[in-house]
Amino acid sequence: MPTLLFGLLLFQAPGVVGMDAFSPALRLSLLVLIFIGTFAVPSLLIVYLVRTGYVSSLQLETLADRRLPYFLTALIYTFVAYLFAFRMQLVSTVAPEIAILLGSIAVSILLVGLISLYWQISAHGVGLGGVLGGIGGLMLKFSLTDLFFPLLLLVLLAGLVGSARLKLNAHTPGQILAGLALGVAISLLAVFWFI
Repeated sequence: MPTLLFGLLLFQAPGVVGMDAFSPALRLSLLVLIFIGTFAVPSLLIVYLVRTGYVSSLQLETLADRRLPYFLTALIYTFVAYLFAFRMQLVSTVAPEIAILLGSIAVSILLVGLISLYWQISAHGVGLGGVLGGIGGLMLKFSLTDLFFPLLLLVLLAGLVGSARLKLNAHTPGQILAGLALGVAISLLAVFWFI
């Protein structure tokens, strides 16, 4: 989901994140870094946890299986946000919004981990809600129209993913709605308070 969010922002509305003066090649390089830090590394970590027996399934079906991967993923996301905020001087100076959004995603995943101590909230819902809230919040705050059709497609995608999770009996409607609400709330707060 972070790759989708930043792909839309870096290539559909780069001015919102202060990247409009940079070449598409540089923006693509940043997107690749975000992909590696928010998808590749956490995915490899989960595969490692399954192979070593700390987690029983890649689907993270039980609450016990969800806890460690989510907390470790939140730690990785926090590290990626730290890199974008404090170690990549050009990016942190020109586009602090990237680190803010990455930080809000780390908070969302940490909350999923905490909630998963007791209840199985939909992480898919949180991720899609975060993208919807981030794009929608930026559209409202900056009066953007460039992201209207991507937002409509994201709403459709959220509906399809939520329906698929219900069809697979992976979640209840309440778990999916709670996930969407949490993702939207965290990203809207980040956009309106910090960007």
